[in-house]
Amino acid sequence: MSTADTYTVPCLSGSSFTQKNISVTVPGSKSITNRALLLAMLAEGRSTLSGALFSDDSRYLLKCLQDLGFTADGDEAAKSITVEGLGGRIPKKEASLYVGSAGTAARFLSACLGVSEGTFHMDASEQMRRRPMAPLLASLQELGCEIEFEGQEGYFPFTLKGHGFGKQDICVDIASSSQFLSALLIASALSPRDMHIHLTGTHGMAYIEMTCRMMSQFGVDCEKASDHSFTVPAGQGYKGREYAIEPDASAAAYFYALAAILGCSVTVKGVFPHSLQGDVAFLSFLEKMGCSLRQTPEGLCLGGPADGVLHGLTADMSACSDQAITLAAIAPFADSPVTITGIGHIRHQESDRLAAIVENLTAMGIRCEQKEDGVTVYPGNPRPALIHTYDDHRLAMGFALTGLRAEGIVIENPLCCKKTFENYFKVLNDTVAALTT
Repeated sequence: MSTADTYTVPCLSGSSFTQKNISVTVPGSKSITNRALLLAMLAEGRSTLSGALFSDDSRYLLKCLQDLGFTADGDEAAKSITVEGLGGRIPKKEASLYVGSAGTAARFLSACLGVSEGTFHMDASEQMRRRPMAPLLASLQELGCEIEFEGQEGYFPFTLKGHGFGKQDICVDIASSSQFLSALLIASALSPRDMHIHLTGTHGMAYIEMTCRMMSQFGVDCEKASDHSFTVPAGQGYKGREYAIEPDASAAAYFYALAAILGCSVTVKGVFPHSLQGDVAFLSFLEKMGCSLRQTPEGLCLGGPADGVLHGLTADMSACSDQAITLAAIAPFADSPVTITGIGHIRHQESDRLAAIVENLTAMGIRCEQKEDGVTVYPGNPRPALIHTYDDHRLAMGFALTGLRAEGIVIENPLCCKKTFENYFKVLNDTVAALTT
C-alpha cells in the first residue's frame, strides 16, 4: 500500500514462485533519451525519438531546449519526441535555464552552451546544487568560457558566457562523474578544429562507450587514442534521424533482482545483450549468484537460483554503479557476504549513496561495512524499518526489493521515483499481483 509520503512493500516471504514466469515492460532509457535529445538539438534537421522516457529528468531537458528557442515537442502518450535541430546553432543568444536534478541535462547542456556564442544563466534543484560540476566547468574555462558563480565556486547556479573553442587540447577529471567527459565529447563536434581530450580517472567507461556509439549513430565519430585520451576529428556534423530508444536497463535491473530473491523467472521486454547500456552487466553478477539467464524473442529472461540459494560474491560494479544499491538491497538474502567495489564515486550522486546503503541496512539489523570504494553486506534477516531515501530514486526503488522478502519495510517519499521511473511502484504492484494470482 502507499500514500503520498510512504509505500509499504508487500512481503511475499514464505511463498514459492519457482513455477512463475512473468513479463515486465519498463520505460525508455533515461541515459539514452537525454543523450538523444542533446544530439538531436545539435543535429542538422529533424529528429524523431521513439520509445522516449518521460520523467522529471527528460522533461527538464526538453523544457531547456524549448527555452533556448528550439522547436521541440513531446507526445507522452506515443512516447515520442520531435526536435528540429539547427546544425549546432543555438537560436537564443541569452537564456535562463533550469535543469532540476537531472545530471545529464546539467552536464551536457553546460558543455554545449559553454562553447557556444551567448550568455546562459544556469540553475538547478537543491539536490543538483550539491553535486559536483567543477571538473567540467574548469575544462570550459580552459576553452575560453567565462563563468560567473552566484554561490559556491564549482556549483550551480552560475552564468556561462561562451566564446567558442579557444583551444583544441584539454584535460578533464572524471573521478566523480563520467558525464563530464561525455559532455565534452558531444560538444567537441562543434569545434572547427580537431579536439583532443585527455582524462584522469576511469570511472563510468561503459557510459562513455554509450556516448561514443550514439554520437556515431547521429553522424559524428570520435577516436579513442588511448585509455586516457579521445579525439573528435573536425569536419563532421550531427544529422537529424529517426531514433529508437531502448528500454531502460537500469529500470529492468530491479525486476531481474526480484527474480533472484523470489525464485521466479522474469523477462523484461526489449532488453537484449547488445544493449548500449552498461547496466546489462548487472545480470552477470546475478548469474554468479546462482541465477540463470537466457534470451527469448521478447527479451532477456532471468530465472532465480535452481536450488533456491543465492550465493555471495565480490562484484566490481564500476561499469554499472547505478545498481550498487540494488545488489546491496538483496545481499542480506545471500548465503555468504556480498562485497561491492569500484563505487566510491556514488557518494557524490543524488545522495551519499554509500552512506545511505549502510544507514538503511543497519536500520534493518543487517551487518555491513563501508569501505573506501564500496561496501560489504553480510547475510541476515531484515527487521521492519523505514527506508530513508533522501529524495534519491534509486534508494526508493532498490530497497523496495528487500521488502518483498522481509516484513515491515516502508519506503519514504516514493514519489522521488518521478526522476526516472514515475510509475515504478505501480509496475511493482502489478508484478506482485501477477505472481500471486
